[in-house]
Amino acid sequence: MFYGQRDLGINYIKARKNHTCYGMGLGIMILDDVYPGFPGDVRNASAFPYPIQYEIAEGVDTYTLVCAEDKSPCLEPILRAAKKLERMGCRAIAAECGYFAYFQKDVAGFVDVPVFMSSLLQVPLIQQVIGPKKSVGIVCAQKKYLTEKHLENAGIDLNSNFVIAGAEDEYGCTQFDTLWDHAKRPAIPEAYYDKAEQDMIRMCKDFCRKYPNIGALMLECTGMQPFARAVQREVDLPIFSWGTLLDYAYSVAVHRDYYGHV
Repeated sequence: MFYGQRDLGINYIKARKNHTCYGMGLGIMILDDVYPGFPGDVRNASAFPYPIQYEIAEGVDTYTLVCAEDKSPCLEPILRAAKKLERMGCRAIAAECGYFAYFQKDVAGFVDVPVFMSSLLQVPLIQQVIGPKKSVGIVCAQKKYLTEKHLENAGIDLNSNFVIAGAEDEYGCTQFDTLWDHAKRPAIPEAYYDKAEQDMIRMCKDFCRKYPNIGALMLECTGMQPFARAVQREVDLPIFSWGTLLDYAYSVAVHRDYYGHV
């Protein structure tokens, strides 16, 4: 809530260690790939109600991060991007793709601000919220590339209550192929909102029918949360996504003040 006045709690200021800019919000590293995102996609800043500073992880694209078996070449540019965002003054660091979970521990140990490298970090919390008799339904881009290391580095117990569906490799969500699949997308990546929404609804409804004990959905991918509300109307379940994680990340890094009356 803004009243058009300065915050009277800010009277004395001092430099934060190695921070260049102030009043910053989330620092988000993005893939070194050229494709658009609908409002709500992590790489589209327009729909988020807090400051976002982007930094490209140079040389880290959808193929090298998601598909390549050897991911070691990604580490140095990811750490470099994280450090640059920290020095810029960002209060927390996130990423745009859930598969960045592979490097959660590396980045968290490299900078001195909170690190949220993957939407999958929410899974252990969701499991506590829905209880042990229900499963978390993880909806990812390509199931075949989501490894045990991704899950473990996000703090997920491999023997716990979750199931996984792949939007592209299992359910044929072609609008995502034309954005993210390096082998299938056109020279100018493109997508239609209405078709992508229909794909997401179709997939999530079928996923929930297949696993009727799903108690919540976790949308792993950067571009799925624009359709989260439409999916929720159809499946009537709690929906977690990159959007819910970023909102949480900002809320803990820059805690809100409270204005009201008694």
